[in-house]
This record gives sequence, C-alpha cells and structure tokens, in this order.
Amino acid sequence: MTNKKVIVIGAGLGGLTAAIKAAKTGCEVVVYEKNDKPGGKAGTVEVDGFRFDSGPTLLTMPFVIENLFKDCGKNIEEYLKLKPLDQSCKYFYPDGTIINAYSDTAKFAAEIEKKTHDKADDVYRFLDYSKDIYDLTADLFLFSQFRGVKSFLNGKALKTLFNLRKIDTSRSMDEAIRSFFKDGRVVQLFNRYATYNGSNPYEAPATLNIIPHVEHNLGAFVPEGGIKSIPEALYKLALELGVSFHFNSVVERIYYKNKKIFSVHVNKHDQFCNAVICNSDVFYAYRNLINLPGSRQKKVHDDDFSSSALVFYWGVKGKHEELGVHNILFSENYYQEFVDIFDRKVTPLDPTTYIYISSKYNTGDAPAGCENWYVMVNAPFNYNQPWKREAEEIREEILLKIERTLNINLRDKIVSERILTPDLIEEQTFSFRGSLYGMSSNGRYNAFLRQRNRSKEVAGLYFCGGSAHPGGGMPLVVLSGMHAADALTEDFNRGLI
Repeated sequence: MTNKKVIVIGAGLGGLTAAIKAAKTGCEVVVYEKNDKPGGKAGTVEVDGFRFDSGPTLLTMPFVIENLFKDCGKNIEEYLKLKPLDQSCKYFYPDGTIINAYSDTAKFAAEIEKKTHDKADDVYRFLDYSKDIYDLTADLFLFSQFRGVKSFLNGKALKTLFNLRKIDTSRSMDEAIRSFFKDGRVVQLFNRYATYNGSNPYEAPATLNIIPHVEHNLGAFVPEGGIKSIPEALYKLALELGVSFHFNSVVERIYYKNKKIFSVHVNKHDQFCNAVICNSDVFYAYRNLINLPGSRQKKVHDDDFSSSALVFYWGVKGKHEELGVHNILFSENYYQEFVDIFDRKVTPLDPTTYIYISSKYNTGDAPAGCENWYVMVNAPFNYNQPWKREAEEIREEILLKIERTLNINLRDKIVSERILTPDLIEEQTFSFRGSLYGMSSNGRYNAFLRQRNRSKEVAGLYFCGGSAHPGGGMPLVVLSGMHAADALTEDFNRGLI
C-alpha cells in the first residue's frame, strides 16, 4: 500500500495510534493537529513553575499500549516507563470515613470490611461479577471493531448473547451494586465508575460494572514524567515510522466524491488523499467537516451527551501527607449530583471533588515545598451556562469542602491558579458542547449507538477517539485508533478505496 496517502485529523492518543498502525502497513501518513503539540486532551498545563496533566490522569490496561509497541517491533521500555500504583484512590466521606483503595485486592477487601458494614467476601463476589462481564464482552466490544449485526455472527459473540443475564444489561449500575453491598459508602464508591465515561450510575446499564475489574483486578498505573509521557512516546514512535506532522493546522473541511474520500482543506489548501482517519470529536466532525445530506448527518438528542468537567489547576504551598496521588471527596447526596448534571444541567453545589497530585510521584511537577493540585468536579456539557459565575461559586464550595473534610485551609496556600470550564473545553478541543466522551452510556442501547470506526456514508473515512467506538478513557481511545487503522487496511486490501 505504498502508494496510498492517509490523512489523520488530530494528534490525540487515538490519532497517534491510527497513524502508527497505518504507517506500519506502508501508507504515507500525514497528521494535521490544531494545537502546537501532540496529545489532544492528554496534554499539559504549565503555570508559574507548576506542571499539570490537563485531562486524563489514570492509566489502566497498559498492555494495550505495550502491544502497540510490540506489534511495531519495539520495546516499550525504551519509550515509556510505567509504574503500578499501590493505591488507586483514597476516598474521603462526609462522615469522616476514609477508605484506601489498595491495588492489592485482599487489602482492599479487608479495608472495606474494616471501615464499613460490608464484608470482604462481598468485595470478592462483586469483583468476580465484574470480571465475568469483562470476560464475556471485552473481545466483542473492546478489542474488536463494532460492525452492527455482523459482530454477533461468530462463536464468541454467540457465547455473549447466550449469557446476556451475566453481562447485566437490564439493571442500572446502581441497582446491581446494591445487590452486592448494603453500606451506602461502598455503593457510592462503585457507582463513581460511571463517571469514567461521563455517565449516570442510576441510568447507565450494569454492564458498565466492568470498570471495577479493570481498575482493581488489572491494576492502575502511572507513567514516569506524567500522563504527557504517553503521547510523547507515541509521537516518537510515529516519527520513527515516517509519519509527518503539521501542528497549528486546523482542518476546515473533508471532501468526498462519488461517496469516496477525495481531499481535506487545511492551511488554505486542498490536500489530496485516499483516506481520512478523523480523531476529532464525532459530532464536531459531522457538523463542521463533513457535508452530508441532512438525513445522513449524525443526530443525537441533547440528553444523550456525556458530562463535562470543571477543573481548577492550583499551585499549592506545602506538602499534604494525608492525601494520595488520587483522592475523592464525596458529596452527601450522590443521586442529586446526577440530577443536577444531567437533568437540571447545572454544576452541583455539593460536588464530589477529585484531587490529583502528580507531584507526589513526579516531583518535577511542582517547585520545592509545593504540590500541584488538579481539582476536578463533574459538570454538565456546555449549554451556554454562565460558566464564569458557576466557576466562582463552585470554587468556594470546593474550598469549604476541603476545609470541612480534610481540615486544610487552602485559601492562603494557593499561589497559582488556572480554571478550565466546559465552554473552554469545547473551544480548545473541539469537543461538541464540551462533552468529554461524546455520547454517555445512559440507557441500555447508547453503547451500541456510538460512532463506528468505519463510516457507513463515505468510503475511506474512519473515526477514532473518545467519541467513537469503543469509548472514552486512554486504553479505549488507543484501541479506537487501532480499530480505525485496521478498518482502513481491510478496505485497502479489498480494493474499496
């Protein structure tokens, strides 16, 4: 396929992966990226000597990235060093309870039994249930392209269909979790995993209870140098494979002729190509890049979008040993949070607050004697809310929560600040309405409605990233890049493009 030219729109993790895979097959690959460096949402914020990971903060399923390097004949250790965390998160509750989510399952189960009214055996049973969902669905829904009905016409898929009860599509996450645990604190802990793809645990199908297996049984990891080291490693590999990059380059249009990709318009010129892999947000792409007839445009109801985020990047004086790398300060009323986010479309006034301090393992991320606090709360997607005012209100509530829960008066310790709101997320990443993951998984069928990696309307057009199959989160985004490149290779080999 040495005569085939592929243009990749976006140098996020999905686009970088797709570029690597396409280049490995011999294609000429050119990447256009709107920002001045690779990474997409997995970027960096630098303020007053503090460095922050701008978006995703926790790596799971590292074998996905390892396999990408292995397939290219490379040793990942020469590009990226990953370290398992002893504790994936530290949970703080309004009643003073602190639960350490140890990576060692036995220690974690013992911690649950010690701190709550549930038993260690309940944790083991739940994680076994979570593993069963993974074993039945991963090959079909994560590690393969989704082809609609065709995806179910093989032995493994039929096994999944025969075990629909085990993959738990008919209950909500919350309903299933409550069947294992009676303590509301434990229920809240596991309900939180719905937010990993911007969903509501009271509406998302219990199949999403696959996530605790991924984090607790397979483990949580951090890369040396911070999350930014992941796109840096992929970028280095892509360059070695001959991929060319154009930064500060916004693709304005994708052109097709006779239902086949023809060119893209970028930097005031048309660039001709045989195929396009689009790592942009799917809904942005359909509304701004692809001129399809109205009846074929991607349509989705507002209520189907995933949540966004309100992030405070705080440079903080002092060391705070009571906190880990990843920390959660839970709210009093978790159910109300999701009513606020998805129904009322406002940021909760008592928000569950996530605090990530990468300087605890990557000391260069903060000046001596300081820490970099990435403080995030879940927020609705951008619906033209008054974000400046909401950010001011939520900032005050977070500071009060930190003082109340941790007994830390942070006001005088904040020496540097930058704030990221959903409208800025939309502006900076082209994520439609600032939604972090495209469609949410609220409802039984939303996972099946996610954009496939191969366009059904235009030959030679492919999609990857958090808004495409198989979904959000770093390992899934990398998988989406693999699937898009695999679909492209199949179509080249069949002479379809």
